[in-house]
Amino acid sequence: MATGTSTKTDPWQLKTPPLSSEYQMYYGDKDGQPVIVCVVGSTTLYYQRRAVEDLHAMLKSHGGWYGLKKGLRGRFGMYMPPLLEALDLAEVEHNARGNRMRAK
Repeated sequence: MATGTSTKTDPWQLKTPPLSSEYQMYYGDKDGQPVIVCVVGSTTLYYQRRAVEDLHAMLKSHGGWYGLKKGLRGRFGMYMPPLLEALDLAEVEHNARGNRMRAK
């Protein structure tokens, strides 16, 4: 579902799990630290690069599907699952609401 090669000049083109909004992600640096940059409209979010490995490990240890209560997922829960799906680390549902994901 994603296109791009993870660089600033060719970022991943992703969609939120319900496929309702588009955004970009790429590997970058902020204050000398390696980060994952998420660009949503005019908003830029920064995540530690290890977030991908930490989330994947958590999904594997949890076993089965993972989904938080409505209203508690926040931006991390909205934008990271499609990235894990693009990296072939997780399976993500694409329903209008209540999407879950599990580790591959």
